[in-house]
Amino acid sequence: MASFTATASHLLAQPFPAEFTPGARSAVFTCLRILPDEKVTLITDRVTEPIAASIAAQLKERGCTFNAFILEDLAPRPLTDMPAPVLEDMETSAVSIFAVQVQPNELRSRMQMTDVVNRRHMRHAHMVNITPEIMCDGMRADYDAVDRLSQQVLERVRRAVRIRATTAAGTDIVSGMNPEYKWFKTSGIISREKWGNLPGGECFTSPGEVNGVFVVDGVVGDWLCARYGLLEAAPLTIQIAQNRIVSCSSANKQLEQDFWAYTHTDENSDRVGEFAIGTNIGVSRVIGNILQDEKFPGIHIAFGNPYGEHTGAPWRSTTHIDVVGLGFNIWLEYADGEEQIMENGRFLISV
Repeated sequence: MASFTATASHLLAQPFPAEFTPGARSAVFTCLRILPDEKVTLITDRVTEPIAASIAAQLKERGCTFNAFILEDLAPRPLTDMPAPVLEDMETSAVSIFAVQVQPNELRSRMQMTDVVNRRHMRHAHMVNITPEIMCDGMRADYDAVDRLSQQVLERVRRAVRIRATTAAGTDIVSGMNPEYKWFKTSGIISREKWGNLPGGECFTSPGEVNGVFVVDGVVGDWLCARYGLLEAAPLTIQIAQNRIVSCSSANKQLEQDFWAYTHTDENSDRVGEFAIGTNIGVSRVIGNILQDEKFPGIHIAFGNPYGEHTGAPWRSTTHIDVVGLGFNIWLEYADGEEQIMENGRFLISV
């Protein structure tokens, strides 16, 4: 029989936006495959309460036992560490859902949470900076189709020796792939093997070595995304050599300074830790929110932590920031030839 904490009961009493149709709300369950007899840990904050309330209502309707936590009730924000009651509750849950608006310098607390997820092989939905717009946009994608495309991309990139990419805005990069590092798909269908962001839709690894120019005319990640939004009018151009940032420039000098400072927090903050291909064909535009925008069809890379517990990369960083470009042409180079899988932002792979 389902049981609820006081916080869970509080969420169940909250109204949620009428535009959260059953399809938008139930996508969380489609992606997580939650069973009625599984215990769930639901983590949220004051800003995201309406969305958490909609998820809590679905959990109740399905007869699930769950505990809910509102971060501001447990510790001051920004968080220094993930509150102990949250981590303790996760130790007895099969599933966790993190629906929170991030604040600067909270990555450490999120990593403490995902350390538990990784150790216990939980199915975890990471819904950082989720908004009503995303609930009614990217969360309404056909995740079966996204999964089919993601699988086709995954099978190809696992054979690639190098990946080349260009855009009309000036991106021109080559990434040598390390055969010792693993590729993963996070198509929105979340398993115990790898937790995933929602909305989902990407294939990612840690690269061997990236060289060239990456023009960020989409968005940058973490807290810079909320501050600077869409960058098409004032892109950030990043020069990369041997996997490290050499320089960055933008007409928006404050963005340039903030990005440079972020990517020089520790000795590996300027190192390309993630190379990814967005596969959510239900997303038709960037909206200024990295949670959804990194799933936009094309390439995004991230500087900092390479998620070595999954990819196999043997180094670590305390930071991780994604950068998203637009309108990619992508070629996969194999030992026996080459294949173009995207042209001007459109996949050339049928699903």
